[in-house]
Amino acid sequence: MKKFLLATVLTFALFTSCKNDKATDLKSDVSEKNSKISDMSIYNLPSKWTNQNNHQLELKDLKGNVLVMVMIYTTCKSACPRLVADMRHIEQQVKPVDGKSVKYVLVSIDPETDTPERLKAFAKENKMDGDQWVFLRSTEENTREFAATLAVNYKKISPIDFSHSNIISVFNTQGELTYQQEGLGIDYAPTIAEIKKQLSITN
Repeated sequence: MKKFLLATVLTFALFTSCKNDKATDLKSDVSEKNSKISDMSIYNLPSKWTNQNNHQLELKDLKGNVLVMVMIYTTCKSACPRLVADMRHIEQQVKPVDGKSVKYVLVSIDPETDTPERLKAFAKENKMDGDQWVFLRSTEENTREFAATLAVNYKKISPIDFSHSNIISVFNTQGELTYQQEGLGIDYAPTIAEIKKQLSITN
């Protein structure tokens, strides 16, 4: 069901992107650049993002890394701190294998509050300021689109709080979803095993 949803959203995103292309040459260049990306890859998403260092990027700029992704917001006082702790624990256990090939990506569901400056401060507060940690924010539309690819639901329930799914996702180096863990306080050993499996394929 999640794979079907991912394919549907990516197909829609690609259609929208092509519709808006104005220059034939640019379309040709993009097509050539993406020729080796499957229809199931998040690297097909055309959205633009800003990281904690205020640098602009597209998801395909992360190509070549195994990705571990989660959606959070930095003012969350309940579920997000546990998800952040899970991400940190997972990173600590994978790091001895080959930390250089894994990016741990935290995507904000509250881009209005989570400015690049706020994300950078949050990363430092949580000792997640190494190169392997990537914090992203974008527009509300792009954030909704990305959440749909991960089957993450979220809803603003007060001026400062959201209810949201608690899902950590693993993507291979081609941006294809390979595994998801859902819930809080669960055994994340299978997630670590999947990351190591993808690293072994990569290396």
